[in-house]
Amino acid sequence: QVQLVESRGGLVQAGGSLRLSCAASGNIFSINTMTWYRQAPGKQRELVAAVTRGGTTNYADSVKGRFTISRDNAKNRVYLQMNSLKPDDTAVYYCNAEIYGSTKSVLDYWGQGTQVTVSS
Repeated sequence: QVQLVESRGGLVQAGGSLRLSCAASGNIFSINTMTWYRQAPGKQRELVAAVTRGGTTNYADSVKGRFTISRDNAKNRVYLQMNSLKPDDTAVYYCNAEIYGSTKSVLDYWGQGTQVTVSS
């Protein structure tokens, strides 16, 4: 059984910073790309940032220069450092990982989501 558990989000003022983390546990052989998504009320879920096992990163235009994604392969963790937060960043943030595990196939796993609220 594989699980992704995200850290608690929180309430932060505009211009502030917040760091999210996500830990994968269970029968894991390897993890490919790890991704943060977010979903604001009334909007579709969107990709925020992704990082491959080798460390290649990709960001949504809206967060470039403000957010940084990183991972610790030894700990099966991914992080999202969010700086210069804006009210538009308010959303539920989800961790996603492509995991090769005991099923002998690569499957997509999701965290439970964590609320980030940015006040103006």
